[in-house]
Amino acid sequence: MAVVNVSKLDDVDLAEPLTLDAAHARAGLAALADSTIGAVGLEVEAHLVCLNSPADRVGWQRVAPIPWLLRHAVTRCSVTMEPGGQVELSGPPEPGIVTAAARLRHDWVGARLALAEHGLGVAFAGADPLRQSRRVNPRPRYRAMEQHFAATGKAYAGAVMMNSTAALQVNLQAGPRRGWADRVAMAHRLGPTLLAISACSPWLHGLPTGWKSARQQAWAKLDARACGPLPAADPAKSGESADPTAAWAGFAMRAPVVLVSTGEDRVEPVRRFVSFGQWASGSVRLGDRLPTAADLDTHLTTLFPPVRLRGYLELRYLDVSPPRWWPAVAAVASTLLDDQVAADLAAEAAEPAGLLWTEAARDGLGHRVLARSARSCLAIAAGRVHAALRPAVEDLAELVESGRCPGDLLADRIGRIGPHDALKELAHA
Repeated sequence: MAVVNVSKLDDVDLAEPLTLDAAHARAGLAALADSTIGAVGLEVEAHLVCLNSPADRVGWQRVAPIPWLLRHAVTRCSVTMEPGGQVELSGPPEPGIVTAAARLRHDWVGARLALAEHGLGVAFAGADPLRQSRRVNPRPRYRAMEQHFAATGKAYAGAVMMNSTAALQVNLQAGPRRGWADRVAMAHRLGPTLLAISACSPWLHGLPTGWKSARQQAWAKLDARACGPLPAADPAKSGESADPTAAWAGFAMRAPVVLVSTGEDRVEPVRRFVSFGQWASGSVRLGDRLPTAADLDTHLTTLFPPVRLRGYLELRYLDVSPPRWWPAVAAVASTLLDDQVAADLAAEAAEPAGLLWTEAARDGLGHRVLARSARSCLAIAAGRVHAALRPAVEDLAELVESGRCPGDLLADRIGRIGPHDALKELAHA
């Protein structure tokens, strides 16, 4: 995706201490980049599964070589390994959703075939329905995050989020500066509806959760100052909320610092609440020093609101679902935001559901307001999406019309064959 104005950011010495004003300004500059709407980037995570022993976590000795093993099978995407061993394929910005979805699907087919040669499969679901949440990736950043969550009373939610969840991430251009406030507000307004449509994590740790999206439930249990929605970017209001870059900078200054660098490849967890603003103002010192621009850049990567601003818009609120569904979910999200006609229609349809984050994760399309919004938004998207993706979107619309999401189908299957065999089936698919 388009990146922030690198030349302006690079004017700052990364090793020099930051003042609070300088930190606020740098965070705001990093938020959004003036750009043309159209390019789409997609990222898909999936749970790594040993085909011969689905109930066991795959050990790091088998996980670590995977990027190398996939070097020929994955042609365009980058491959990363998440804390619990999840595999993530991240596609580069493509000229539109058709190309982005097709190329990512192609790379996932290649990845699955290559992994199968080593007795491994992947399961596309928002949460691992069977295995306990256990970190296998020894990267210092992940260890420090785990320790921060444990010390601040978020151990369980942090472990689930890091090790047992998988998402579909849709990255969209910020667009022209004059439209930033409306665009960021729309990305938030659509969030609960799109979450309800995509929900695919009804089971966790071998038990039904009673939630359609256990993935979003875990995120909601973390510190809202780092993982909650941004202040509403309502252009009708004055002050910080009218400017999404200022809203993002304020969010970053109020959010807790998770970890501090203590040297090359060495980080230490922060075991109490200290906001970045407190650190930058000098009222609290971490690592016996003031923060630098490099510290701020790292801090921004530890913020996980449903819509994250990284020069472009990261939509982080979507459960990943099987390949039958996730391209359609991505197409609906991009169409409702990037097609102005669709966006205008969807803004009205989704407004009554715009704040129903908890209801979307818990009740999904069982909630009357969300179900009505979802049906309307799917109809709008089906009428405006590119012809190449229309059959997939119409298939998803039919599912939504029946009052179900991908997670309902998964729950039905688990109910028939159990979480162990369901995970095995997903991994072999």
